[in-house]
Amino acid sequence: MTTDQYVLTHVVGSGLGTILGIFGVFALAAHLASTHARNISLLAMVITVLGQTLFLMVIGISAVAAPLEGQAYRAGIYALRDLPSTTASVAQGLIGLLVITLSFLGNSLLGVAIWRSRILPRWTAAVWTVAAVLMYPLGLVVAAAMTGSTPRTVLVGALLVTASGGWIAWCVQQGSSPAGRTPRLDPAIVDLAAGSSRRGTGR
Repeated sequence: MTTDQYVLTHVVGSGLGTILGIFGVFALAAHLASTHARNISLLAMVITVLGQTLFLMVIGISAVAAPLEGQAYRAGIYALRDLPSTTASVAQGLIGLLVITLSFLGNSLLGVAIWRSRILPRWTAAVWTVAAVLMYPLGLVVAAAMTGSTPRTVLVGALLVTASGGWIAWCVQQGSSPAGRTPRLDPAIVDLAAGSSRRGTGR
């Protein structure tokens, strides 16, 4: 953790990846705003973005503070781990717990929203939900409670959510829907359009 590669990996990889993910969640929720899943997609967006924003704090600690701790250890300062717990340590633990809880709940709800939207392939919803399980319960929770290091399930989950999000973006660009079906419009919108058309022809 004392190398430049470690810092760049966390700042560019984890940090920039999280920021791009936040923008992606905004875009996905906006796309689903006119579908049957508009309410759940809005709730999922708020929860997910809150969790990912808190995660940026954790990334900052890991990217900046951890290398300094490693340098101190290499310099022969071994008493850092014996320092008493502080409010900062407690706050870091609580933030980490919130990150895991909010991110898992928000991404799971996004998977439900994608499934219920009827305008995006349902397999992307399944992949998105599986990715959330791999990254959080089987990833960060395992790391915090058992291994002390990030397991490969986090990487696999990140690749899966990237693949799912990429396919969703491609579908949106192509204007396609599952099986080539025309998406169902909200009945209220259909009635409003029909009423406007009748008034226009009656003039």
